[in-house]
Amino acid sequence: MRSDDFITLLKMLPQATGQTLYMTLASTLFACILGFPLGAFLFSASPAGLCPRGILYNVMSRIVNLFRSVPFIILMILLIPLSRLIIKTSIGSTAVIIPLSIGAAPFAARIVESALSEVDPGVVTAARAMGSTDFQIIRKVLIPEALPALVSGLALTIINLIGYSAMAGAIGGGGLGDLAIRYGHYRFRMDVTIAAVIVILILVEIVQAAGTAVSRGLLAKR
Repeated sequence: MRSDDFITLLKMLPQATGQTLYMTLASTLFACILGFPLGAFLFSASPAGLCPRGILYNVMSRIVNLFRSVPFIILMILLIPLSRLIIKTSIGSTAVIIPLSIGAAPFAARIVESALSEVDPGVVTAARAMGSTDFQIIRKVLIPEALPALVSGLALTIINLIGYSAMAGAIGGGGLGDLAIRYGHYRFRMDVTIAAVIVILILVEIVQAAGTAVSRGLLAKR
């Protein structure tokens, strides 16, 4: 690699990394806003939940599975009109946040449902005996008890979104994926592609390590 090429790469990497972090963190926030209530509802309506509703649970569960089964690159293309409607463009980091959020919300919902399901039923029974409502049980009993699993699930969601944001580069979403495709693959610059992949791997490792550390810390305080 020539020195000027290396300098150019060093200039592009921070900007692309910043775009990836922006897309990932913003979409994680919106995915949690959408997915957490949905996951809590799925748990409550499940056969072993607080307020079983078999038919409604089956319908909602299938809808969640349907969205989870759609490949993200296809989902992005399908949601281009929605991005144009909301922010007047389908290109750029901000536009990609919409399909990223919608694509990750079902995943987050399943994580919440699974985490709440792992809580000891005896704790719920004791809370009911004390006269707690379903909402109080979820807020004051289930969420605190499931917090370590929820933190681990949040880390997995962020890691998934880092991967999704890399795919978003295929349609002009910006970030490290766009850098690897547009400046690496299309220009036959393998060094650029490798550099982008290395940064993505570092981000994933940081998120995984942080999620594991926080989850273990919460478990140790019990």
